[in-house]
Amino acid sequence: MNQHPGILGTKLGMTQIFTEDGSVLPCTVVRGGCIVLDKRTLERDGYSALVVGLGERKPKHTSKAVQGSLKKLGQTPKRFVQELRCSPEYAATVEIGQALKVEDVFSAGQFVDVRGKCKGHGFTGLMKRYHFKGSVASHGAHETQRHAGSIGMNATPGRVLKGHRMEGQHGNTMVTIHNLRVAQIVPDKQLVLVEGALPGPDNGVVTVRGAVKKRGGKAKVEAAS
Repeated sequence: MNQHPGILGTKLGMTQIFTEDGSVLPCTVVRGGCIVLDKRTLERDGYSALVVGLGERKPKHTSKAVQGSLKKLGQTPKRFVQELRCSPEYAATVEIGQALKVEDVFSAGQFVDVRGKCKGHGFTGLMKRYHFKGSVASHGAHETQRHAGSIGMNATPGRVLKGHRMEGQHGNTMVTIHNLRVAQIVPDKQLVLVEGALPGPDNGVVTVRGAVKKRGGKAKVEAAS
């Protein structure tokens, strides 16, 4: 388990920074600012986590039960709420109502995992959904350039196998990208610049946490804005 829980942030868009050797580094800008709404403790809940919220939400869109629990904690309803697991030692250092600052959670060169909802493309065909090549368009082809073709067998097993790639809903699912590197931290604006692209549209909500598949990845990236 990562000691630091990570943040719930807003994806602002992409930019680029220049490294010391003059190469261009494409980065995605994530703005933090999530507030700790509650805690989960080992004694009460059996695990340790922070409940964080991002963005304001109108009370009329929030149930009275949730409003009452937040009022007891002195908090207002948030648009996005999520639990982030952390160590009990770290949870003890955080107070309810405190904002998680990006400079306290991340450092330049750290590897992170980013989770968000990718863009939805609706009902799409095989060529857009799975990048199929398509059929030939030479003489004799009968309007089958973008068709699926044969999907089953004649006698055995006589059915379409499960998991066969076919047309259907494309996108609009939760996606996690592992082992992205933090290129730069901007504490005064609460921005995290993550190398590469992140899932979701601009102004979408993403969860940025320490990488679970890379231990101690601290390769420094010296970049100048």
